[in-house]
Amino acid sequence: MTELKSAVAIAPSRRFGILAEDLRVTRTAAALEANGISVVRAANAAEAKRIVLGLIPDGSQVHQGASQSLEAAGITDEIERSGRYEPLRPRIWSMDRETQGDDIRRLSSSPDVMLGSVHAVTETGSLVAASASGSQLGPYASGAGKVILVAGTQKIVSDVEEAFRRIDEYVFPLEDARAQAAYGVNSGVNKVLIINKEWMPGRTTVVLVGEVLGF
Repeated sequence: MTELKSAVAIAPSRRFGILAEDLRVTRTAAALEANGISVVRAANAAEAKRIVLGLIPDGSQVHQGASQSLEAAGITDEIERSGRYEPLRPRIWSMDRETQGDDIRRLSSSPDVMLGSVHAVTETGSLVAASASGSQLGPYASGAGKVILVAGTQKIVSDVEEAFRRIDEYVFPLEDARAQAAYGVNSGVNKVLIINKEWMPGRTTVVLVGEVLGF
């Protein structure tokens, strides 16, 4: 009843930025596991960073899309600066898109490990990610050998329908403002991936964090 009252009292867009209660997180984790998606819970960003780095063997080829969650947890910096891994993102950014476009596409499509986040995690055990370019969605779906997704529990929603509301009402306005400030362009909900079940159990791991990370 407390959760229902608070949900009614708070505007929908603001509600999507509030951490989920423990019972809801537990229910969501069980549903993900039932769908072949491994779940690890972290109390905060620092613990999430330790978990993620512990899941990646030294020397692994690691790629990631732009992720506020990974940035906030310090994971991006560790991957790209520690020397423990083979980070693909700096390499891709240094390549010429006109003359090396095919090489960029191949490198970004099938890394050993793909890191990122999603924009909604449903209590029924689905993951929903929206993207302007779709560059990270292929590796999430099937291209990467291993996928590790970090998500604050504010991203938990009831079902896929509510996931789309979260994206439209909460995520997109924030991401659009970020894209304009960072790149001088608008973002867009141009491509959406829904993962209802993992085809290879253990391939995808979601780290659910008890701290607000990203959008």
